[in-house]
Amino acid sequence: MCSVRCPIKVLVKNNRVQWIEGNPHVPGIEGSLCPRGAAGISLLYDNERLKTPLIRVGERGSGKWRKADWDEALDFVAHKLGEIIEEHGPHSIVLGERTQLATHVSKTFMKALKSPNHFTHDAVCKGSVNTACRSLFGYTDAQMNMDYKNVRQIVLYGRNIFEAISVKEVNTLMEALDKGAKLTYIDPRVTVTATKAHRYWMIRPGTDLALNYALIHIILKEKLYDTDYVERWVHGLSDLEAFVEKYSPEWAEKETGIPAAEMRALAREMSEDKPSVIFHFGYRGASHTNEIYLRRSIMMLNALMGSIEAKGGFFFKKGPGEVGAKAPRKLTEQKFPKIEMPRFDKVGTPDFPLPDPNHGVAQMLPQAILNDDPYPVKALIAFRFDPLMSIPDKNLTRKALDKLDLIVAIDINHSETAWYSDVILPESVYLERTDCIQQADGLKPQLFIRRQAVPPRYDTREGAMILKQLGERLGIGSYFPYNSMEELVQWQLEGTGFSLKDFEAKGFVAYGKEQIFWDRKTGIKFKTPSGKIEFRSSLLENAGFESFPEYEPIPQPSDGQFRLVTGRVALHTHISTQNNLYLNEICPENVLWINSAKASALGIADNDTVTVASEQGSGKIKAFVTDLIHPETVFMLHGFGHTAAAASRCYNKGMADTVLQANVSDKIGGSPALHETFVTVERV
Repeated sequence: MCSVRCPIKVLVKNNRVQWIEGNPHVPGIEGSLCPRGAAGISLLYDNERLKTPLIRVGERGSGKWRKADWDEALDFVAHKLGEIIEEHGPHSIVLGERTQLATHVSKTFMKALKSPNHFTHDAVCKGSVNTACRSLFGYTDAQMNMDYKNVRQIVLYGRNIFEAISVKEVNTLMEALDKGAKLTYIDPRVTVTATKAHRYWMIRPGTDLALNYALIHIILKEKLYDTDYVERWVHGLSDLEAFVEKYSPEWAEKETGIPAAEMRALAREMSEDKPSVIFHFGYRGASHTNEIYLRRSIMMLNALMGSIEAKGGFFFKKGPGEVGAKAPRKLTEQKFPKIEMPRFDKVGTPDFPLPDPNHGVAQMLPQAILNDDPYPVKALIAFRFDPLMSIPDKNLTRKALDKLDLIVAIDINHSETAWYSDVILPESVYLERTDCIQQADGLKPQLFIRRQAVPPRYDTREGAMILKQLGERLGIGSYFPYNSMEELVQWQLEGTGFSLKDFEAKGFVAYGKEQIFWDRKTGIKFKTPSGKIEFRSSLLENAGFESFPEYEPIPQPSDGQFRLVTGRVALHTHISTQNNLYLNEICPENVLWINSAKASALGIADNDTVTVASEQGSGKIKAFVTDLIHPETVFMLHGFGHTAAAASRCYNKGMADTVLQANVSDKIGGSPALHETFVTVERV
């Protein structure tokens, strides 16, 4: 239902799930759950979910299939992959997935085949946030978190935290707000989070970096930063100070539309409450081609406030090693054959030197296929990842998929890519399977397990078992030393000091009782070459990139155009829950938010059907006319516009943002620039 994986308690009677609620033993959860979590029952008992292996018999996307048993389907896929490997080499196979608990199994499958081409959805979501954090701290964003419970001031840049729900995160932040913490929210659109904020700024879209340069200017000019912390832990302060000299709040006001006086007020308030303050670096950091520099500027603000490794600020997640214990084993710890070929996305080469190879750059897949660059790609395994709905420029992605010899989908629902594939291998839903151990690093390192609650309703299997059984047919079975998920979990736990029985009481175990903060004077373990927070970044500059690029003014849309912005809602998870019976009933389609004055000038009334068009494609959607969005911007929810007829509830409902979006990227950080597309809007 959601990649956050909030811990849950499931009530089962006679092998039927009766109720799902939050795990009552987890602080911050304590029984609460978001709509998606509660709707897991609907996923389990959905008669439109995938039920059996399917092999395509008609044209791709025609919906013509024949049922197959598992042996036939796995034999078919293994035979086709074997032919492709024989003719084109293992590097011609690509596996893309939504990052999950079995990702180490997927990576093992590809490493054993000698293909470098495993990638995840993370780059499409937050690749530039990852690179930005590594450039400053040596850690990825996933290795950091925020102490919401003790925060006194928090600033969110489009991080619509109350509509992209992580239950514990939201509950602890609400607790802090109840105790007097202040929330500032910055977004071209009035979201639910904006309505909860003490201060809301309707910023001109794309100008967040200008705002941050001005905030840094104020903080340095007025000496509002944590002097001791910065002197001890920051490298390149004087360079930054010289750089931001010209970026005054008066300059930024003209670019952003935010009054200079309000910028000064925010900077001073944050300084008063430091270090228990958070400038949130965001979750989805994939909006603009300068994304890495926006995310770096946000983290620079935190460093100036001394809020890195501080209560009420950011902290580095602590693993079992911090208490002298061992982490669960992963299959990727084995020895593998050496891989000589570069990745399909060229990560790690001069073309794309900095993005994280653990995730890759997913949006480069269409170009790699279409251009045979750096070599021909012939097969795609899509493991609960949907390129057609997740990679910008859906028409270009479909054209690329047409060129492949084999498309295999391991999925739960009839996703767009599953509908367009050659073979579907259906995975059991999370309530029907035991998953790999989840290592939850944090202030207190813990392990969680998700045990099977009920038997599979249909002829489905666990993803980790599907890959093992496929690997056995391809001659790499020795890399998968288990015959069931229970055996795999037991293998993972060897050496940790825990057994499966230890999880029965609460669903999780903890390595220790005390929160672990490093000593702020001598004990912070930054992983940069300097051992400090690198404002002047060795990672960037060694790769030939600037640490402090000049600000480039954001162009206004020409007459009749709008900048397309996209986002989420609490009721849906990306592209995967629109057909869920419960969630679809509440939120069946997306609409186009458009500013009232702009709509009036175009003769568009609320609820009119409009045509939205870009250079990449066009489609029809209903208009939502409102004052609660910046005049330069239109907005639509991500994840709608499905064309897989078997998913009848969401079939042809709303519009897919990927139809409109240009496939352009932040070439340094690695994220796609999802808000760089301009569209026209006309009443039908």
